[in-house]
Amino acid sequence: MDSEGIPTFSSPKEETAYWKELSFKYKQSFQEAREELAEFQEGSRELEAELEAQLVQAEQRNRDLQADNQRLKYEVETLKEKLEHQYAQSYKQVSLLEDDLSQTRAIKDQLHKYVRELEQANDDLERAKRATIVSLEDFEQRLNQAIERNAFLESELDDKESLLVSVQRLKDEARDLRQELAVRERQQEVTRKSAPSSPTLDCEKMDSAVQASLSLPATPVGKGSENSFPSPKGMLCSLCDYLGAGSCFLTNSTNTSSVFTVGS
Repeated sequence: MDSEGIPTFSSPKEETAYWKELSFKYKQSFQEAREELAEFQEGSRELEAELEAQLVQAEQRNRDLQADNQRLKYEVETLKEKLEHQYAQSYKQVSLLEDDLSQTRAIKDQLHKYVRELEQANDDLERAKRATIVSLEDFEQRLNQAIERNAFLESELDDKESLLVSVQRLKDEARDLRQELAVRERQQEVTRKSAPSSPTLDCEKMDSAVQASLSLPATPVGKGSENSFPSPKGMLCSLCDYLGAGSCFLTNSTNTSSVFTVGS
């Protein structure tokens, strides 16, 4: 203690009272300090326990946070790998889609070009169709004309066949008449040899009549030429008219029988 703070005492009793009072003051201060120390120690122990509990909790929390951190780091790495993989796949897919888009655009351009070509070809086909329709109508008209002409020619051919049949029949009748005339000529020659009249004139008349009757056309002239051929009976009648009634060597009965014989 500093000596300057000690007062001057006039008597020992005063000094003793002073020192008693001072000791009592220091004792009281000591008691208060000790109580404060006990309270402090108690609060320090409680605070220490609380801090230890908090430290344990903090350590546990720290461990949990570190575990969560490791887990999150692993998840981040996993997500990063997935993201990189997804990015690579997306890049490849985008590249493929770009290639597909380019090909699609090229195909679209080709299709547009093909559509224009098809439209041009369609127009050409329409024009060709119209021209074909006109040609078909003209062809149908000519075909109908040809059919009509063919029908007309077929009818003419039928008439010609009937005329040919008639001509053949007349040729056969003329051949029979020539044979019959040859036979009659021989009989006439025999008669002339036995008769006193002039056989030369009668023979010449008969020959000219036979030549006139036999000079028939071999083919028909037209459609109505079938009726222009004389029948064998008409030929014989003409021959008798040319030779005369007295000179005719064929009687009516003989002429009729010969016609029926040739006709059958």
